Amino acid sequence: MLRSAGVGVGDEVVVPAFGNVEVAEAVALVGASPVFADIDPDTYCLDASAVETALTSRTAALVAVHRFGRPADMGALHEVGRRHGLLVLEQGESEAPYDEIAQRRQRAAYLDGKLRGVRTPGWGDGHTYQQYVVRVPGNGRPDRDAFVRAVRGRGVECRVPVKTPVHRMPGFRRCVSLPETERAADETLALPVDASLTKRDMQRIVSACNALGGLLQPAF
Repeated sequence: MLRSAGVGVGDEVVVPAFGNVEVAEAVALVGASPVFADIDPDTYCLDASAVETALTSRTAALVAVHRFGRPADMGALHEVGRRHGLLVLEQGESEAPYDEIAQRRQRAAYLDGKLRGVRTPGWGDGHTYQQYVVRVPGNGRPDRDAFVRAVRGRGVECRVPVKTPVHRMPGFRRCVSLPETERAADETLALPVDASLTKRDMQRIVSACNALGGLLQPAF
């Protein structure tokens, strides 16, 4: 899509650093330079005001990546594109059947009401919960990685969704201030909400997390 739109050598394309490296690689493949902008801390998608700050006279496009089942604010991003004459592209996520999404939302609502000591995700418009991502701030107490080890030790499968932001990867390393991206990479944890999970599975997740909740700061 970038190549067909004439984006190439000498151009810059604004992309998120929080997520997979493939978007930055696609920009580099057409000869353009990826420029990283910060994310919105609630959606984990590009923040329109951060995009605007990252623009230069060489900026030709921006690529919004929808994250964890919650869409980016495309209205705000398209407005930035309109004002500056930029191509605005989206990278979506794989679609799931409606029944599966409904069951994920049901399990997410259960976790929202039961979890303590972690920051649960906001519902947001159209959230399909491709991943149920919570925040585990350190605040001088057990950090996210320690929390992961402890939860796994209690038999709950969980994963760190983004271990290394793209701007810290070899080949794309940049000296750029992305505080929300860095914070999200350090604090986020994806808990299971698969449609196959039973009520007992969900209770095990809550029990494992809440057993550690008292070790974390109670207020967010």
